[in-house]
Amino acid sequence: MKTNDPQEKSVRTLRVGEQMRHTLSDILARGDVHDETLAKHMVTVTEVRMSPDLRHATVFIKPLLGKDEEKVLKALRTNTAYLQREAAARVQMKYAAKLKFLADESFDEGSHIDKLLKDPKVARDLAGSDDD
Repeated sequence: MKTNDPQEKSVRTLRVGEQMRHTLSDILARGDVHDETLAKHMVTVTEVRMSPDLRHATVFIKPLLGKDEEKVLKALRTNTAYLQREAAARVQMKYAAKLKFLADESFDEGSHIDKLLKDPKVARDLAGSDDD
């Protein structure tokens, strides 16, 4: 029975995205990709966002300590075909999703916000708002 319920579709895309995240993390952690750059860096797959039709996956990554992010992204993009084949074999899907690798900027944004909140001027303003 097919459903056109948007909530059902979003749950499915989230579930498949999480499966893809685990699978790609496992492939990278085991060192299955024979690439010198990837062998030297621990890479965290922070999130995988699937398209509604599950044919495209945007993979957000962060190298450990944020080192050599551009080199790691280049290595992942070079090995995309291998990673797509491996992920498709491990995650049972009708089609192999096309992978697109991007750096996860959320950690940098969080650090920036934290730094702003610790600024003495902002702290003073925040302390003053408790009187209301």
